[in-house]
Amino acid sequence: MLQSYHTKGVIEAGVDEAGRGCLAGPVFAAAVILPADFFHPVLNDSKQLNESNRDILREVVEREAICYAVGIVDAPRIDEVNILNASFEAMNKAIAKLSHKPQSLLIDGNRFRTKTKYKYHCIIKGDGIYASIAAASILAKTYRDEYMKKIHHEHPHYHWQNNKGYPTLAHREAIAQHGSCSYHRMSFTLLGDAQLSLQFDTNLPETQAL
Repeated sequence: MLQSYHTKGVIEAGVDEAGRGCLAGPVFAAAVILPADFFHPVLNDSKQLNESNRDILREVVEREAICYAVGIVDAPRIDEVNILNASFEAMNKAIAKLSHKPQSLLIDGNRFRTKTKYKYHCIIKGDGIYASIAAASILAKTYRDEYMKKIHHEHPHYHWQNNKGYPTLAHREAIAQHGSCSYHRMSFTLLGDAQLSLQFDTNLPETQAL
């Protein structure tokens, strides 16, 4: 069972991100402050849940949280500052948007950088330990998935409605065939390595070659 708090009597915001390993789209982060007595039997790390349960839990968290917020950093910014710093930036954006100010932050992962004065604790695999981080992981994941499904209609050949921008073989084959677009992270290795055995289209214009 997930733990309700790290430090008893302290207002804690759980913080997590989604989309660090993607080839396309923004990185999203969420910050969530839950009531001290919050409990839901299905709540867990978003990666351990199916899409249906994530969508149900998103509604629960949005309805029952004391407050929550989502931060976004787009692909050009990711390329500018690198994905780790962009993830921290998205987290800090989410924290800054909270309508209630926390006394402490529970950060999923082993490091964090911030200019805020909030105390924070970095917790490896914290989304499977603390309810507030799990709730943040749900919001970050569902908001990002929703966004990727929306922009899928602009570039349907990348299959973002299915892969959400992650480096699946179908996604990389589509990049090889059609080139990249403005949503792709150009600082990432878009085509992967030779083990993928992609068939490159030698007729692609030079501006599309990767």
